[in-house]
Amino acid sequence: MFPKLIELPFINFTLWTYGPMLVAGFLAAVYLLRRLAHRVGQNPDYVTNVALYTLISGVIGARIFYVVHHFSQFRGDPWWSVFAVWQGGLEFIGGLILAVIVIVVYLLRHRLSVRLYLDMLAIGLMLGLSFGRIGCFLRGCCFGKPTDVPWAVRFPYNSPAYDSQVRPNMLRNRPQPQLDLPAEYFGYTGENGQTWLCVDEAHKFSANLKPAELLTDGQRYEVTKGRYRCLPVHPAQLYSSLNAVLLCGLLFFYWRRFGLTWPGCTFSLMFVLYGFTRFWLEFVRDDNPFESGWWTISDKLTVSQNVGIYLFVLGLVLIIIFAKTRPFGAGTGRRISKPKKTKNRTLTTSPNQQRLAAHPCKRSN
Repeated sequence: MFPKLIELPFINFTLWTYGPMLVAGFLAAVYLLRRLAHRVGQNPDYVTNVALYTLISGVIGARIFYVVHHFSQFRGDPWWSVFAVWQGGLEFIGGLILAVIVIVVYLLRHRLSVRLYLDMLAIGLMLGLSFGRIGCFLRGCCFGKPTDVPWAVRFPYNSPAYDSQVRPNMLRNRPQPQLDLPAEYFGYTGENGQTWLCVDEAHKFSANLKPAELLTDGQRYEVTKGRYRCLPVHPAQLYSSLNAVLLCGLLFFYWRRFGLTWPGCTFSLMFVLYGFTRFWLEFVRDDNPFESGWWTISDKLTVSQNVGIYLFVLGLVLIIIFAKTRPFGAGTGRRISKPKKTKNRTLTTSPNQQRLAAHPCKRSN
C-alpha cells in the first residue's frame, strides 16, 4: 500500500497515487485507441475526443455510484469530500454506464459510426481499467477477504482493509469484527491534535481509530507485528487488474478478426465478459456491502454482482441484435491489419499498345 506519492507538509499538499495511475491508464488507452483508429482508417482526433469525454463522464459516473453506494462513509465529513476523487473511491460500473451514454450522444451528434467507435472504446477501457486497479491496490481500497493463500497481502494499520476488520459490518452480515482490537485503540483526537481521548468497550465501534503517530511503541508493535496486525487478504485489486489485461487482449483479437464484419459485437462482448468475471471476482472482495431492493436479483449479492448479471444478459442481447442487423457497408470478414505501403511501379507496355495510345482511331490487323 502506497497511497501518497508526494507529500509537502510545509504547503499542506499531497499528491495521491491513485490520481497519477488514472492519468497513466488514460494515456495508455488513448495511445491504443489512436492505433486502432489508424487500422480502420478513422480520424485519430475523433478518437482522442471520445477518450477525453469517456474519462470525464466516467470519473463523474463512477464517483456518483460510489457516493450513493457508500454514503455512510461521508457522514460527518466536509461536504466537498464527495468530490475528492484523487483520494480514490470510484465504482467502475457507474462510470461505464454514464460514459457509454455520453459517448453515444457525441457520436450521433458528429454522425460517426457508433458501433465502430464503441468497439474500439471497449478495448481501450479494459486497458485503462488495468491501471486503475493498480491504483486501487496502492490506495488500499477494493480489498479482498482474509485468506491463507501464499500470495496474500497484509495492509497497514488504519488502512481501509484494517478498519473493516476491526469493526462489525452488518451490511455484509458480519455481526462481529474479524480482528478483536482493544478499546484503547478507539477514541477521538483532542483539540490540539496531540492528545487522545479513549472510549469504553461499548462505544468503540462508533469512534475513530487512533492515529498512527499517536500510538505508543508497544501499540505500534502490536498492530504491525503482533496480535493486532492486519489479517492477510486476497489481493483482489491485482486480480481485477490482471482480468482487465486479459479482457483487453481477448477483445482486441476478436475485433481484429470480426470487427468489420460484426460491428458492435466487440463492445457487446465486453459486457458479457466483464459482467461474468466481475460477478466471480466479487466473491473474493470484502469491501462492497450486500444489496437489497426492487431491482436486485438476490439480497445475498453485492450491487456489482447484481449489475454484472444485467450486463451479461444485456451483452448477449446486443450480440444477437448486432449480428442480425449489420449496417450497410459492413466488411467481409477479413482481418483488420495495418495499412500496407505500396511502392510506385512503372507500367511497361508493348510497342503495339504504345501505337494504339498515340493513334486511338487506328487498329492493328
